[in-house]
Amino acid sequence: ERWHVRSTMVAHPFHVHGVRFRVVTENGRPPRPENTGWKDTVLVPGEAEILARFDQPASRETPFMFHCHILEHEDAGMMGQFTVD
Repeated sequence: ERWHVRSTMVAHPFHVHGVRFRVVTENGRPPRPENTGWKDTVLVPGEAEILARFDQPASRETPFMFHCHILEHEDAGMMGQFTVD
């Protein structure tokens, strides 16, 4: 899947559980060298376009999670769950 991840005001370390992805663009440009290759976390200062690869399902009982790796941001609701068929 192609995802567009955006952050405002501060860069967010965006992480997805159970999924690996590749950074396609960062702020409309090719990714920086450190953001090439397979990732499960990327620092997003603005906008990142990623291609996520799902190798396993995630049911309602055991959903995947995405969140910001800044603890205070997780506490403020910058996280979510999703399922994959």
